Amino acid sequence: MVWSQDKQRLLVKGEILVETRSYTTWGGAVTASMYLPLVRSHVWQQITDYPRWVQYFPDITKSEVLHKGEAKRLYQAAQKAFFFFTAQVEIYLNVVEVLGQQVQFRMEKGTFEDFSANLELRDCANGTLLAYTVQATPNIPIPSVFIQQAMNLELPANLRKMRQVLCNGQ
Repeated sequence: MVWSQDKQRLLVKGEILVETRSYTTWGGAVTASMYLPLVRSHVWQQITDYPRWVQYFPDITKSEVLHKGEAKRLYQAAQKAFFFFTAQVEIYLNVVEVLGQQVQFRMEKGTFEDFSANLELRDCANGTLLAYTVQATPNIPIPSVFIQQAMNLELPANLRKMRQVLCNGQ
């Protein structure tokens, strides 16, 4: 997670920067980055409160910690409306935390061919830079260009919502 001075300036001004890349024929990968005017320890405390993720990501309907300890286990369910159908997904994730710096999510099982995510935090100015990378292949055959486009639109919207919740202390 290395940003140029220009990109850091844009992030501190409130921009959410997005990078997409091809991943699989039916999947997508995207990284969205944002600045939070909060100290990293506060951000860490909030983002590792996994049941609160239903507040950060509107499509997530349930986020529950199944196992605590060094290796956490998480269950999440989400619902997403597409053109003429609603997809309901669920996923069991293994969660590895690097205290104050990084959270890695790896799919154990779920309604995806594959799914992984990585959330990184870094100090910047008087706040924290957060980068959230997701790569996923749904188990329904949707061309990757549509998956990447959806990720490109939704991840920034989700991070804006996350920033709003974190900064307003809800």
